Amino acid sequence: MQLALIKYNAGNTQSVIYALERLGIQPLLTDDPEAIRAADKVIFPGVGEASTAMNYLKARGLDKLIADLKQPTLGICIGMQVMCRHSAENDTPCMGIFPVDIHRFAPGADRAGLKVPQIGWNALRGLQSPLFNGLADGRDYVYFVHSYFADLSPLTIAAADYTQPFSAALQHNNFYGVQFHPEKSGQVGAKIIQNFIEYVN
Repeated sequence: MQLALIKYNAGNTQSVIYALERLGIQPLLTDDPEAIRAADKVIFPGVGEASTAMNYLKARGLDKLIADLKQPTLGICIGMQVMCRHSAENDTPCMGIFPVDIHRFAPGADRAGLKVPQIGWNALRGLQSPLFNGLADGRDYVYFVHSYFADLSPLTIAAADYTQPFSAALQHNNFYGVQFHPEKSGQVGAKIIQNFIEYVN
């Protein structure tokens, strides 16, 4: 199986590569359209800011390429966010793969003792996908670093709660997105990546 890891200005690419290598998968890190289209599965990583990411993707035609992919494709963190319709981060139009918008955690959330951004571990609830095979609903934790989030919607396949309930993961057709970082989430994250490789078709 060939797994393509989309190469762009994302900060967590090497962490994702290490996570895959620990599972015995050697990904192809590439921004070549033909190599990405030919892959069996695609991971679209991300750490950064929405408008910068979208400008980079658009300049190289990667936004249209990603939206047209037919194989299972997994977006991580900002990768998931720019797969949505619009981000409040610098008022950024995004790819629209997931017809939902990205919002910022409410100002003043820190006054309730919850700092923004959310940095740390949070439980996943309402698991609804083979992506989460073998996980315990509400008892398995993953690692988040984010100030922006997607609301709950019919596309939500896992939820978490931080100042309010939000989508920890989305699915639409062959596209999956996770707001958390599976590559930094220990054995739970490794299981999610393995599930994407083994069970998501």
